[in-house]
Amino acid sequence: MGVSTSAPEEGIAVITVDFPPVNALPVQGWYDLATAVRAAGADPKVRCVVLTAAGRGFNAGVDIKEMQRTDGHGALIGANRGCYEAFAAVYDCEVPVVAAVQGFCLGGGIGLVGNADAIVASDDATFGLPELDRGALGAATHLARLVPQHLMRALYYTSRTATAEELHRHGSVWRVVPREQLLDAAVELAREIAAKDGDLIRLAKAAINGIDPVDVRRSYRFEQGFTFEANLSGVADKHRDAFVSSAPSSSASASSASPSPASPSSASSKENRS
Repeated sequence: MGVSTSAPEEGIAVITVDFPPVNALPVQGWYDLATAVRAAGADPKVRCVVLTAAGRGFNAGVDIKEMQRTDGHGALIGANRGCYEAFAAVYDCEVPVVAAVQGFCLGGGIGLVGNADAIVASDDATFGLPELDRGALGAATHLARLVPQHLMRALYYTSRTATAEELHRHGSVWRVVPREQLLDAAVELAREIAAKDGDLIRLAKAAINGIDPVDVRRSYRFEQGFTFEANLSGVADKHRDAFVSSAPSSSASASSASPSPASPSSASSKENRS
């Protein structure tokens, strides 16, 4: 359990996240993920990183139970900073990052894949931000990198999810494959990238980030301020308490990409809690 790195072949690092049962990451988990991504990108032998996850879904965000059992704002601030660090690590990784997404990709998952360079998804993958259902805000910055502006707003306001095939039609998902083929498909793309000159691929990553029209770090930090305001007003706690009290004891609490976590949306919550 945790975050691990492997090297299946020359030039490729595979980072696997494993926090059963739904990959709702604790505070330390976000920092561990950031550290692993940065280390892989700094390795001169690595020319492409594959970010994947074990289990039923790619990522369900922050662990709400950890937050609700912690007095004060310590866990809240930790999740705030941890998510920021993990998202920035993916975006700033010195080499391209390919996200391999299966099942649910919610809240913090959107922050990760929205900052990745390419996405390969299984045909059962769903993507969304259920933040408002849990009194949270955040990661609209990253969802806006996956879908057009008006669709992003509608998905955000309703907490609905989009399928991998829908994102493929919008051009943000490179390829959709059966789940059992997911890792192979992601490594196949990574292999094609890793075949390039290592120095040039690093220059290319820096150049592409340099012409990005939106500063994703600054815009996400701006969103986090509104999430903290929701916490200070008591709105976020009310929604998180309701979620924790209704969640089955066998299921971890899933959350949002921001310091106030949100659960899987109504469209996918049965899958995440079963």
